[in-house]
Amino acid sequence: MAFETTNPATEAPLATYDQHDDDTIGSMLQTASDRFDAWRDRPIEERAAMLEDVADVLRDGKAEYAARMTREVGKPIEQASAEVEKCAWVCEYYAERAPEQLQDERIGSVPGAKTYVSYEPLGPVLAIMPWNFPLWQVFRFAAPHLTAGNVGLLKHASNVFGCAQDIESIFREAGYPKGALTSMQIDRDQTAEVIADDRVRAVTLTGSTRAGRAVAAQSGDQLKPTVLELGGSDPFVVLEDAPIDDVAEKAATARTLNSGQSCIAAKRFIVHEDVAEEFIEAFTSELGDLTVGDPSDPETDVGPQARHDLLVELHEQVTASVEAGASVHCGGEPLDREGHFYPPTVLTDVPDGCPAAEEELFGPVAAVFVVADEDEAVAVANDSDFGLGASVWTADSDRGEALAHRIESGAAFVNQITKSDPRLPFGGIKDSGYGTELSHHGIREFTARRTIWVE
Repeated sequence: MAFETTNPATEAPLATYDQHDDDTIGSMLQTASDRFDAWRDRPIEERAAMLEDVADVLRDGKAEYAARMTREVGKPIEQASAEVEKCAWVCEYYAERAPEQLQDERIGSVPGAKTYVSYEPLGPVLAIMPWNFPLWQVFRFAAPHLTAGNVGLLKHASNVFGCAQDIESIFREAGYPKGALTSMQIDRDQTAEVIADDRVRAVTLTGSTRAGRAVAAQSGDQLKPTVLELGGSDPFVVLEDAPIDDVAEKAATARTLNSGQSCIAAKRFIVHEDVAEEFIEAFTSELGDLTVGDPSDPETDVGPQARHDLLVELHEQVTASVEAGASVHCGGEPLDREGHFYPPTVLTDVPDGCPAAEEELFGPVAAVFVVADEDEAVAVANDSDFGLGASVWTADSDRGEALAHRIESGAAFVNQITKSDPRLPFGGIKDSGYGTELSHHGIREFTARRTIWVE
């Protein structure tokens, strides 16, 4: 079997990648296992310093890596370039902080005893990664966990195998030994077999809730630790004292970043009734000013959906929501042009039970809900199976902070778009997953916290 990639903006074929057979997979697993034995013994200061070289390789090849992302998933080129820079940033962050974050933690016990907690790597970790941020999702795993002394096995989405090969070559060019990070071109059944292999010690997945449940079950059966970063339907709460023009501009960015294909994108816009009409008008105007088109053009704001099936699924969700009673304020139909383009869309009067209210819309479609007060805003925000991120917009930051604590999400931002930052922990609750990425919390996820007592 072979995996084929296509350009979602033109529907032109890009490349074909051979599926790895059982012998190749077995060899990769053994190489990773053998590499771990030596890699873990290198001083963490050496492993951390190598990340500086990774950052240099990323920046030297930024144009090439960004162009590959744009070709494979339709990411607007300026956003692709920014993604490469963010990958360099996470490398530099852990190059500086990892030795401190994983240093032994002294804990007093009895006189004359030396007692401490040691954070030690687990072994080969399988990273199952999505296509929407094809470099960032991998680097936010690889930078901390390879530096902690683990080795990585990458099962990337099949439509970004070119990016996967870039990632492996970046680490090799930076001086990492063979087996430190290995890209595996495998399908779902093979992935389950890799999870079950004794040489794999932990699993992380970024993807859909459905995929997360399957991986959690497979990993749990093997008693292997997992970190799952799953879907989201983030609430964007606009209170009546918010500066509407500024908030509408931020709302348009929050909904359409990466052409709307982001788990932490704002998806449900919960607006106080006193400013609802003004917000909808300003929000629609901001969306109308965005340029939808060729993602390789630096002037483009919104590119295509990454695959045809994703475009079809998104439109089916919009259609079902309209049939249930939602109103299309703008957009609402795939663009009649080459490629998988869906325009920025605003749905209002969204009824309970329809896809726009209950499902994740993975594209540039915004659902607007009008509420009478803060309590109703919180109720609507929390009326979701998801709990990844949230944002609250108000002229009173203290009021916003108090409201943020009432929203059920892994992260909540006041007067700021939901985002990930290497310095802060990132993860969801409810059906958005569990476990932590980034910061000193994330780097410890795939370590054994060992108690050492010396007397």
